[in-house]
Amino acid sequence: MMIWVNGGLREEESATVSVLDHGLTVGDGVFETVKSVEGEPFALDRHVARLARSARGLGLPEPDADEVRRACLAVLESNPMPLGRMRVTYTGGVSPLGSERGDHGTTLVVAVSEAHPRPDTTAVVTVPWVRNERGALSGLKTTSYGENVLALARAHEHGASEALFGNTRDRLCEGTGSNVFVVLDGELLTPPLESGCLAGITRQLVIDWTGAREADLPLDALERAQEVFLTSTLRDVQAVHRVDDRELAGAPGPVTTKAMRVFAERAGAEPNP
Repeated sequence: MMIWVNGGLREEESATVSVLDHGLTVGDGVFETVKSVEGEPFALDRHVARLARSARGLGLPEPDADEVRRACLAVLESNPMPLGRMRVTYTGGVSPLGSERGDHGTTLVVAVSEAHPRPDTTAVVTVPWVRNERGALSGLKTTSYGENVLALARAHEHGASEALFGNTRDRLCEGTGSNVFVVLDGELLTPPLESGCLAGITRQLVIDWTGAREADLPLDALERAQEVFLTSTLRDVQAVHRVDDRELAGAPGPVTTKAMRVFAERAGAEPNP
C-alpha cells in the first residue's frame, strides 16, 4: 500500500512519522474520512474545507488545500479498490513533550483502506457520558478520540454499531462518528450544531436534499421517535432498528427509505456536491 507522508508517496513500511509528533503525544491534530468509489473521492472539496476549519479552530496553520487534494488523488490512484475509506490526518508536527507546539512544521498523512457496504439497518445505544457543547474542541474533527473509543466499545458490548451522546443540557447530540436524525410526528429532524455535534458532510447533504430541519431535541426524543437513522461518510444514510432495548418495527420506515433513496441518487449523480 502506498501512503502519502509530508510531500510524497511512500511504501507502507517506510511511511512513518516521528514518535515526537504532537498528534501522537497530545492528540494535537485534525482529520477527515473520505469515501471513494472506484477511485473517485466523494465530496472531496467539502472535506478539504472542513479540514481547514478544524485546523483553524485548533490553532494550527491552515493546510494547503491543493496539496491535500493532490495527496488524496495520488493515494487513490496508487491503491485501486471498489470502495475505499481514505483518512487525511493533519497534525502539529514534531514538538516538545508537552502541550507547547514546536517549530518543525506540520505533518500531513493520507492513507486508504478497503471498505465494505454497510447493512441497511443497525442498532445503537445511548451512553452515560456527554458531549460538552461549550468545550474548546466542540464541533471540531480532532484526533482526540479517546472518548469515542470508550463509547464505541460500550456499544459493541451491547450488540450495537454506534453509541449516541447527549450534551451537558440533556439534549440529543451525535454519535461517536455519525450524526443522528429522528422522525417525530412525520417530520424529519436533526440536532443543531449548537448542540455540540460535528457539522457532518453527509448530515448537511441530507438536510439540503430532503428538507430535514434542525431542532433542539431532548435526549428522550429517541424514545418517542417513529424512525431513527444515522448519517456519516461510510454509512451514508443507515436506518436504526434498535435504540438501547427499544425495537423500531419495520425499519427502515418510509421517511428513512426515501432519504436513503434520495441520497443514493443525488450522490451518484454528483460525486463532488
